[in-house]
Amino acid sequence: MSEDKRYQVALSLIPGIGPVLAKQLINHFETPQNIFKATRGKLTKVNGLGKKLADLISGEAQLLEKADSILERSEKLGIQTHYYKETSYPERLKPILDAPIVLYSKGQVDLNTERTLGIVGTRKATNYGLRQTLDIVADSKSSNSIIISGLAYGIDVKSHEAALKQSIPTYGVLACGLDTIYPSAHKSISQKMLENGGLISEYPIGTKADARLFPARNRIIAGLSDALIVVEAAAKGGALISANIAYSYDRPVFAVPGEIGKSFSEGCNLLIRNFKASIYTGFRDIEEALNWDLESKSSKKILQKSYDHLPTEQKKVVDILLKNGQQMHIDELSWQSETPLNQLASILLQLEFEGLIKPLPGKEYRLV
Repeated sequence: MSEDKRYQVALSLIPGIGPVLAKQLINHFETPQNIFKATRGKLTKVNGLGKKLADLISGEAQLLEKADSILERSEKLGIQTHYYKETSYPERLKPILDAPIVLYSKGQVDLNTERTLGIVGTRKATNYGLRQTLDIVADSKSSNSIIISGLAYGIDVKSHEAALKQSIPTYGVLACGLDTIYPSAHKSISQKMLENGGLISEYPIGTKADARLFPARNRIIAGLSDALIVVEAAAKGGALISANIAYSYDRPVFAVPGEIGKSFSEGCNLLIRNFKASIYTGFRDIEEALNWDLESKSSKKILQKSYDHLPTEQKKVVDILLKNGQQMHIDELSWQSETPLNQLASILLQLEFEGLIKPLPGKEYRLV
């Protein structure tokens, strides 16, 4: 068992220290292990920590014992652990401030797959909603995108079922530990998903499903999705929470329009009316929004280039640009590459001299 992994999990277990404060601590002390080894005086100097949380961190032995148990049991169950500074951690979540510092996955899960599509909706789906879900998933097959949802009743589970029937990988994001399935009625389909896709959670094994955890789970669905489709939804509920979060993350949101006056259509129609979602009329809407239908000559040229000759730091920056649509703001590039701005500016200048990137207005940079 990795010593680093023990401290990473232990940090995520401290009550009262969420992802935002945990990342602040990591930025200050560099590693979770350094946080636990820091003196009380140094801990209390960190903005937002205070004496009470410093006391919690000082309980190192108990937290490490719990982390050891989680890691040992997870390994036996085939559950993988992903720390947010590891390459296996999803790049799509790294720019999100409140994304968890540790994620757990089970099955055939690639958290950095090229294309992802989130599908959510009401638990009380109509025949119309279920049919639309089947059509959306079937139409998505040509795009080679992963289908992501929450394994809930209704639209969620139908999207997983449809993906499996089409031999499309599908990921279920759970609001509990991966040692249990909620709802339990979906244990059978969850087992099938492990063969072509898998399960994801920010919660360690032993965590039971709780109503308070579902809104947080929805931000993971939104964050992992290149675009989110709401098929049917009431005016309030989890699907609307996911849509609003995806909108706040600047992810394209689409809503399938429904019959006026029907409760199961109210949420989708409100999203469209309030300009938080585009109307979904067919899968081409998704392809055009994400440029999946386009593969310009310049894109092909970039993807065919070899960057093996570049120094490590330059290649790292180029790889991140490639994963993020080939254009990024310097602040986001600094965050994802974990490179200070002054050092990054020098790297970008070298890449510009080599004719590999072009600076744009607003501190944006694009591969050429």
